[in-house]
Amino acid sequence: MSHPRSLALVAVGGALGVASREALGLAMAGVSPMADGASLPWAVILANIAGALLLGLLYGALAHRRLIHHTTRLGQTLRLLLGIGFCGGFTTYSTFAVGLVLLAGTTDPLHAALWALGIITAGALASWVGMVLGGAGRTHGSQLRPTGDRT
Repeated sequence: MSHPRSLALVAVGGALGVASREALGLAMAGVSPMADGASLPWAVILANIAGALLLGLLYGALAHRRLIHHTTRLGQTLRLLLGIGFCGGFTTYSTFAVGLVLLAGTTDPLHAALWALGIITAGALASWVGMVLGGAGRTHGSQLRPTGDRT
């Protein structure tokens, strides 16, 4: 696949992902108060967990159909457009990290650390659920490997 086409797929997917995250943020405006007056960026948390689920679902579906490797044009296109592009634009680690620092400044830092651990665990669980729902492991020989691993 040519570099310009790859970059275009990532750019289009990324633009759609960022726009979707912003729409989610606008829809959830004001849905942040916690009992102690601190707030969490709920839209960012939801976007990150949903993005982890979607990426796991995509990865699982591609692995199930043996399209996960760079050897198929469809697998490459879906990985670039939806995986790297859309899910990469929809999720945001930096905003999540800043939100946790702000939370730690308004509440007990241990409380913020527990939230961080819970959210990261939820994201990992969502990725796993997505992979299972996507069909990863259902076909004999469709092992989960990083997308760059061609072995």
